[in-house]
Amino acid sequence: MAKACARHILVKTKEEAEKLKERLAKGADFATLAKKHSLCNSAKRGGDLGEFSPGTMLKAFDNVVFKKPLLTVHGPVKTKFGFHLIETIYRS
Repeated sequence: MAKACARHILVKTKEEAEKLKERLAKGADFATLAKKHSLCNSAKRGGDLGEFSPGTMLKAFDNVVFKKPLLTVHGPVKTKFGFHLIETIYRS
C-alpha cells in the first residue's frame, strides 16, 4: 500500500494562500507560516500531517500528494475546508 508524508497550510481564501505561497517562494519557513496562519489542527506541528495512505484525505488533496512532484509547494488547492498549500515530503 502506498504511503506519503505531507504538510500543509490551510487558509480561508485563495488570496491568502497565494500571498503565503509568494512568501515561501522568497524563502519563508513553511513550518513557521503554518503555525502562524493555518486553520488546521496540524498547525501546531508546523502543518505536518504525518504519514497516510491514499483515500485518507480528500480527493483534491490526494491528487497533489500522490501525483505531483515532491518537496514542491503546490496550491492553492480548494477543498470544502478552504485553500491548502501542500508539500509532499516523501512517498513510498
